[in-house]
Amino acid sequence: MPLTVVVGGWFGDEGKGKVVSYLGLVDKPAICVRTGSINAGHTVNFNRKTWKLRILPSCFVNETTRLMIAPGALLKIDVLFREIEETGSRGRVWVDANAGVIEDKHVESERSNEYLMKIIGSTGQGVGAAMVDRVLRVLKTAKEFPELRDLITDVSREVNEELDRSGGVIVEGTQGTFLSLYHGTYPFVTSRDTTAAGVISEVGVSPRLVTDIVLVFKAYVTRVGAGELPGELSMDEVIARGWAERGTVTGRPRRAAPFNLDLARRAVMLNRPTQIAITKFDALFPGARGKRRWSDLPVEARRWIESISEALRVPVTLIGTGEDSMDMIDLRREVVGP
Repeated sequence: MPLTVVVGGWFGDEGKGKVVSYLGLVDKPAICVRTGSINAGHTVNFNRKTWKLRILPSCFVNETTRLMIAPGALLKIDVLFREIEETGSRGRVWVDANAGVIEDKHVESERSNEYLMKIIGSTGQGVGAAMVDRVLRVLKTAKEFPELRDLITDVSREVNEELDRSGGVIVEGTQGTFLSLYHGTYPFVTSRDTTAAGVISEVGVSPRLVTDIVLVFKAYVTRVGAGELPGELSMDEVIARGWAERGTVTGRPRRAAPFNLDLARRAVMLNRPTQIAITKFDALFPGARGKRRWSDLPVEARRWIESISEALRVPVTLIGTGEDSMDMIDLRREVVGP
């Protein structure tokens, strides 16, 4: 029952899109399911092309994988169809009948809320307003929209049946542990639970079926919008270290801080991962850029990875060394086994 769940360990922006696209290309899962909503962007770079996805699973780069939107997810119809065209994935995208649909009224409601926009730092995509309607049981779902009729399926059933056949499934979580509505830096959080437990509940699979939980950490910590960020660096220092970035959805500059073991330990406690992925490793160790074998890493880079694995008591199995999906050192066979 090879079910792999990929979740973020910081405040989002960890590189989950890169990790999921790599796993899609290498592991070739039968199904890849995206949870969350359009307020979280996942970037995929492959074969000199770049995609910035807000709702489609990052496994789209593997052309044999069926792409599904979970019943607990929220989509916006125009965003969905635009991404289907941009990724050339027409014919293999499926939406659960109960997936929520964000309408223009939700976007307008959120953007007119000064508290959300100026204090909390909402992305203004209508996600929070739609979640309010969902809790009140008045939100429209995918099955109510004629334009989605040909894409409707029962995602929970499809995933569980695939797992019963021992087929491979990847569940792609969004944002990061410390943006969880329940376990994050409330009130500066998102409108759902972003931990591994919350992610699988959006899909409709039992925790007993999970084979691996991959917790993704960037080699440094970034955060968009308001809220605490321990060890935050000045923007001048961020630029000097080469860590300056902008949010995929909003384009806002990301605040940054060095890798934080205390936060990482709590993320491990909340998610209980079987493996850890480290991305943007080349930003920390330039000599690692583009490397795809452990033996090619500089000695100090290998020692850093080993120290993180020892401190967190979880093996680091995937190390991102560049922008391309395949710029990855994969230690799963050596560390975990076949």
